[in-house]
Amino acid sequence: MKKIGVVLSGCGVRDGSEIHEAVFALLAIDRQGCEAVCMAPDADFPVTNHLTMQESGDKRNILVESARIARGNIRDIAEVKAADLDAIIFPGGFGAAKNLCDFAMKGAAAVVHPEVSRLLNEMATAEKPIGAICIAPALIATVLGKKYSTTLTIGNDAGTASEIEKTGAKHQECAVTGLVVDAKNKLVSTPAYMLANRISEVYEGIDNCVKAVIEMI
Repeated sequence: MKKIGVVLSGCGVRDGSEIHEAVFALLAIDRQGCEAVCMAPDADFPVTNHLTMQESGDKRNILVESARIARGNIRDIAEVKAADLDAIIFPGGFGAAKNLCDFAMKGAAAVVHPEVSRLLNEMATAEKPIGAICIAPALIATVLGKKYSTTLTIGNDAGTASEIEKTGAKHQECAVTGLVVDAKNKLVSTPAYMLANRISEVYEGIDNCVKAVIEMI
């Protein structure tokens, strides 16, 4: 059974993984007859109250919070190697741009969590497929954009696209249920909640993305 890594960044759209996106990715992986290998960094992050959408002043652990989505079946990303996986997928949510890296604050000058960067580079070197959802392509661009001249999408937000292109990646506009496929670099991206107004649109785009990633294996 093919093993597909799913890199989570917490639990909640404003400070972690977008839950719908993460669950749809897991569902799509299972529907393709593959095994999801959930993982997250073991590090703390500032918490956002999802009722008020304001920071609470508290801190929680990314790995512990991500375990909520993974139903406890999750690994510390530091323990995962490219050799363990056939492909890898990054759901969106602000955690992808705040916890896995600081693109949300620094744009193209972002610094990526070292274990996330290490695993992404390993996957690219091994020429294993990578999927990126919503804002997660910004993370991919930060790590791989300059070295591989990757092509990807976050939809059509001009400001975010501009920062992505400063990393050396190429941004391509895309409809909400569509894909941008960088065949050379085995990279697939879809906008999801960067554009979606309906949950069904998010599901359709992510299902298509996961299928395309798995077809590249």
